Amino acid sequence: MAAIDDLPPLRDVIRTHGLSAQKSLGQNFLLDLNLTARIARGSGPLEGATVVEVGPGPGGLTRALLALGAKRVIAIERDHRCIAALNEIAAAYPGRLEIIEGDALKVDVRPLLAGAEARVVANLPYNVGTQLLVGWLTSDPWPPWFSSLTLMFQREVAERIVATPDDKAYGRLAVLTGWRAQARILFDVAPSAFVPPPKVTSSVVHVVPRANPAPCTLKDLERVTEAAFGQRRKMLRQSLKSLGVDTAALLAGADVAETARAEEIELSGFLALANTYADLKSKGGS
Repeated sequence: MAAIDDLPPLRDVIRTHGLSAQKSLGQNFLLDLNLTARIARGSGPLEGATVVEVGPGPGGLTRALLALGAKRVIAIERDHRCIAALNEIAAAYPGRLEIIEGDALKVDVRPLLAGAEARVVANLPYNVGTQLLVGWLTSDPWPPWFSSLTLMFQREVAERIVATPDDKAYGRLAVLTGWRAQARILFDVAPSAFVPPPKVTSSVVHVVPRANPAPCTLKDLERVTEAAFGQRRKMLRQSLKSLGVDTAALLAGADVAETARAEEIELSGFLALANTYADLKSKGGS
């Protein structure tokens, strides 16, 4: 594949601006522009799209998004050292790259979108990736402000996101994701693609929000899954006692076997448990 633009190679950009990756910021830079273009394409056709990118670093993925036709990229970068390199990209794509210096956990991008549909495409910092995903999946109102999430995670986290019952990785994150979205792993990325190379394989995950998730209260679903997976080796008749309601009535109302364990329960079962739990609470825990 030919160069995606006329800007300098990323290794030269990193050298020019002294951008050594900071472990404290969870940074691992992707320098292969063919690979960043593959990640960008994983989000779907980009012509005319508005994209939110978290942790652009020296801008490899940013360049791919713009070169492939994104109308507007809002890049949120916490590391002040990277801003000069990103400004060079902005100059090469006038009016199409907006750089926000700040912590993505604290930045609300919705006012910046002015009602436009957006998608998130990011090589997420490893140390905050799961926290960002959970924040996006628990945002209200729903449907959310994003039409899709195309995100890089450690392979272990990616497996937890897409896991199904009886998978070792199945847990609270899979239930939350499955309730509000559909997720799949697109492809893996070897450690050698990064500078510095991490000790683990990474995976790109594509997440599409469900327009109408099954009725359930987030707080009740979180409480039930916390109790169930907190003691995942125990039968639910034991692990759900911490909820403070009649466990037998809870399991019977949700049509879930008392002898089942958390790892065996489908998403529909957890939703039924959460809704029954809400009903029992409203009746005084009986």
